Amino acid sequence: MRYAETGFNLEIDLSRGNIERVATDPKDTELYLGGLGTNAKILWDRVPPEVDAFSPDNLLIFSAGLLCGTPATGCNRTIVSTMSPQTKLMAFSMMGGFWAPELKYAGYDKVILRGKSPDLVYIWIHNDQVEIRDASHLAGKGAIETAELIKQELREPKAQVAAIGLAGENRVFYASIEQGRSSASRGGIGAVMGDKKVKAIVVRGTNDINIAQPAEFIGLCNEVLEYIKYREEHPIPGVMPILAGLGSPQEMKVHDEKWHTENFMWGNSRVRRKGFWNDEIAENWKETLESARTRLISCFNCPMKCGATISMPGLPTYMMKCFTKLTYTMGAFSDLDFGLRIAQRATEYGVDGFSTPQVMAFALELYENGILTDDDFPGMPEDNEGRFYWLLDRIVRREGIGDVLADGTYWAAKAIGKGAEEYAHNTIKKHEQLPLKLSMLNPIYFLMYSTGEKINITQIEGQFPQAPFPKREQREEFVKDWIQVPDEKFKQYFLDWEPRGENSMPYYPTVPMVCDIVDWQEMMHYIDDALGQCAGLSSFPLKPPYHIHNYPKFISAGAGIDMDEDSLTQAARRYRTLVRAINIRRGMRRADEKPPADHWKKRFPELEAKLLDEYYKLKGWNKEGIPTQEALHKLGLDYVSRDFIERGILTEGEEASVPEDSEKKE
Repeated sequence: MRYAETGFNLEIDLSRGNIERVATDPKDTELYLGGLGTNAKILWDRVPPEVDAFSPDNLLIFSAGLLCGTPATGCNRTIVSTMSPQTKLMAFSMMGGFWAPELKYAGYDKVILRGKSPDLVYIWIHNDQVEIRDASHLAGKGAIETAELIKQELREPKAQVAAIGLAGENRVFYASIEQGRSSASRGGIGAVMGDKKVKAIVVRGTNDINIAQPAEFIGLCNEVLEYIKYREEHPIPGVMPILAGLGSPQEMKVHDEKWHTENFMWGNSRVRRKGFWNDEIAENWKETLESARTRLISCFNCPMKCGATISMPGLPTYMMKCFTKLTYTMGAFSDLDFGLRIAQRATEYGVDGFSTPQVMAFALELYENGILTDDDFPGMPEDNEGRFYWLLDRIVRREGIGDVLADGTYWAAKAIGKGAEEYAHNTIKKHEQLPLKLSMLNPIYFLMYSTGEKINITQIEGQFPQAPFPKREQREEFVKDWIQVPDEKFKQYFLDWEPRGENSMPYYPTVPMVCDIVDWQEMMHYIDDALGQCAGLSSFPLKPPYHIHNYPKFISAGAGIDMDEDSLTQAARRYRTLVRAINIRRGMRRADEKPPADHWKKRFPELEAKLLDEYYKLKGWNKEGIPTQEALHKLGLDYVSRDFIERGILTEGEEASVPEDSEKKE
């Protein structure tokens, strides 16, 4: 008997219309856990580097994390993986809500799509009943509208729907997959879904999931809930309470946006507006938010209300998520009323809330500087807000200049030329980043930005404080009950970290310390992404209820896999290295691992080079960032090193093969 997981994947060949229920190997679960881990193994085995994102041979995998659907609090993430049309690398994006648990209850751990449907379809999964249904009547419909229409059509109000909007149908490179109160947005996975002509995947399940040691597992779940309650009743000074939420939805409870609006960048990530926030703006934004917000909501089995339903006058209700509350407002130099209104349309279209406003602001910056002209914007309104609506419509329809902009700032700048590349200044690995520019280099964030392959900084950071506490006694108090650290050395790192002086940025924490901190933070996110756990209860906040010491107990009691801290760490390193190997095989090298040139005003090139060198060494990668034969062998990934040697990526002497032309994969 399989525990926590169902032991079956649903394989759908869209070209042939073939549907298979395929049993999985429990050994893969032991080695790669599930979710992102087993997704990476499938993509390595079945999608060679020659396969383009829009090839029928590319796979689109929807995976429930290993512990999704169990009583584990907040464990509800769907991990969607494919090859990205924008980065040309592996994309993996998470979405919360109820979809992943519903898939488990229907009897499957993953839905794997291959091929391309000749016509627009949606997939209906109801326990053992699986159908590929005509979706021609849903063409052009919004993502949320589509979900409602399908549930009415099926007479299944409890069905969970993951759908694309018009942006996905038209293969916009930053199209998202929307799912009620969440979305999978980064990497253009919605474009791949549209390329395969799948409008939606609809799931309804009524089966049970088996737990290996139910009493022990429930005891662990209760400990988590008790810890959350304790933290609420005994808040840590200067540290956000666990249930405060994360991202912009938490701000749906708090009206003061002084920090975000004055520290993040407006327009095309160029302008910091110090002194922007005043009493008049604060009152106007408070009134807008109070009248728009209908209620705060949670995902499956989670006490954290980190989302909010928004109802703007004259518009359908939608779910506000992540930082999107402000991205459109700040991209357009407008106000909150505009931001909440355009976000509703963007949600229906199904586009990433980080990339889209930056792309539109990028286009207008090119227009203001004469690189694009009136001929490129026929009929565009003169008012600023009207321009953003006009551009959004053109992008998702791929009309005129919108067809170029739909590929994102990196590719659009290359197509436009005439110096446009200078304005595509906020990308990492060809993907738009959070609009945040800072003063002096932060070595921890430099490594996370540079080497992160999730292409989303909020899904890399966490666990370790972002800055030193002002006084040592504050730091001493903080480390007293810091049980989440994997090693006591992290407490000393933090104790000795000073705001100023010798033990301050950028040379403290030291290079080895920075590498340790980043490795720990990344590992916890990768564990979450295999188990299906929300980062808001684990890898993102300080002192979370889930950590490296209790996760092995959850896996052992829930999935029946003999797991301790060392074996869990080894498994996380294994599939994290496999993600790396997929991207190395697709051409990624050290030259790609750099933040935007203007991300920090004051840079330290020698220190940055040393950081990469030492981090690569810690990870078991060579100078080019390629995993070595020795490291691969220790992780049980000899099949990767054999492939690398056959392709000339590695030699028996561990030398890296550097592509002659870094643009050749483009």
